[in-house]
Amino acid sequence: MPMDAASPDARPTSTSPTRFAYLGPEGTFAEAALSRAVGDSAPRSPRPTVAAALAAVRAGEVDAALVPFENSIEGSVPATMDGLADGAPLLITREVFLEPTFVLAGRPGTTLADVRSVASHPHALAQTARWLAAHLPTLSPQSETSTAGSAEAVAAGRYDAAVCAPIAARRYGLVPIAEDIADHRGAVTRFVLVAPPGPLPEPTGNDKTSLVAVVADRTGALLDVLREFAARGISLTRIESRPTRERRWVYSFSLDCEGHVAEARVGETLAALHRVCDDVRFLGSYPRADERENRPVSDDATDAAFTDADEWLSKVRAGAL
Repeated sequence: MPMDAASPDARPTSTSPTRFAYLGPEGTFAEAALSRAVGDSAPRSPRPTVAAALAAVRAGEVDAALVPFENSIEGSVPATMDGLADGAPLLITREVFLEPTFVLAGRPGTTLADVRSVASHPHALAQTARWLAAHLPTLSPQSETSTAGSAEAVAAGRYDAAVCAPIAARRYGLVPIAEDIADHRGAVTRFVLVAPPGPLPEPTGNDKTSLVAVVADRTGALLDVLREFAARGISLTRIESRPTRERRWVYSFSLDCEGHVAEARVGETLAALHRVCDDVRFLGSYPRADERENRPVSDDATDAAFTDADEWLSKVRAGAL
């Protein structure tokens, strides 16, 4: 998994992106999340896959892309995790949480009894599996690349119904056959806004930092990673493993932790990981948006404590104590 540093020429000229890509087609939850993040007036264009949306950023076709990262029921989106771990570096600059509302939509005049085929994104199908099993028990739902894509396919006559967002149903001329069909109330999807390397968002005091750490196949490798966070009083909010796909039995760990890289404890942790891991890719520090507060920082892990320790060590080395 190459993790080459970004060229200075790749840095954007502005910290405020104005052109956006998102996982399309039109009417996806990603488009709704993008509207929540930047409003409806910013120029935007759908991309057929997560990989295509990230590629548009890397190619300079857009300034940033909004892609799904994880769902509270189904977990992380592998295409996004792998797309950020591989290729030219990109940075997460913002996260957006959206509570999806699902409908079963069909062409006008379609009733539940008429439905012989249904399609949607795998995450949407997983979040409505019990409802579908109870009301359409003889069907085997088909996977599409997005919820809006499934609605578009229904409009084109490829399926009888789609599990999608109400906005997608309206956009493709469908009508709800059944509404609010999610199995789990309160489920949310986390989206991330991704941009080329450049100036980081300023620390807010309630931030997350994301990174990918690659470790070799050796005893205690993961423990070495976790120890660096624990030693500095940093809480992890997510950790998942993925195969690197380039070297057998070598894994990457995708991590989110509390804090901003500008904070001494977080910066020192990343530096320590750089020493003990085969490779580290920094994915960004950005404001936390999940309505939770970071845990209080202990007195011995504040920036002031690190500064005091550095000054003491300088005196020791200078023989000035």
